[in-house]
Amino acid sequence: MSKAFTKEPEGDEDDDLALPPLPAGTKNYMTPQGYQRLRAELVSLIDVERPKVVEVVHWAASNGDRSENGDYLYGKKRLREIDRRIRFLTKRLDRAEVADPSAHHGNDQIFFGATVTYANQAGVERTITIKGIDEVDNLQGEVSWISPIARALLKAREGDEVQLMTPGGLERLEVLEVRYPAPGEPQDAA
Repeated sequence: MSKAFTKEPEGDEDDDLALPPLPAGTKNYMTPQGYQRLRAELVSLIDVERPKVVEVVHWAASNGDRSENGDYLYGKKRLREIDRRIRFLTKRLDRAEVADPSAHHGNDQIFFGATVTYANQAGVERTITIKGIDEVDNLQGEVSWISPIARALLKAREGDEVQLMTPGGLERLEVLEVRYPAPGEPQDAA
């Protein structure tokens, strides 16, 4: 059968496949910087990238036979990808709850946005920052607030010992330091 007569999926079915799961009934917590980054990406897709691709697709469609027109086929595929990302970002930003970590500056209790240094039973220290699920960068030591390590640490204070269930068994962690960015200071500087 010719591809011209096959129905392509709308893309709505797989939108949620890319969504990291949120606990039922919770907000999508984000730092102000994370919210601005996603918002800037959405605006760029809508105002810059999508119009460019639409222009290419329009030009390619005017060239005639679309079945073997690479610009047209690639452009349509890219439009679907852009539209899918726009829907994803719109959903995530609609559910976003911006929480400014600097509101806890000087506090020694762990909440969203904290940068925490802890030691495991072997004395190995690690520093992580608790952020929203859409803004984490594991290579930078950032973890999602719904990750097991963050859930174990949340509401603990400096000097507390918490328990973390790992695949290797129960692990005890000691909270060594809790930091928050100062008001007006970027999150990354904490």
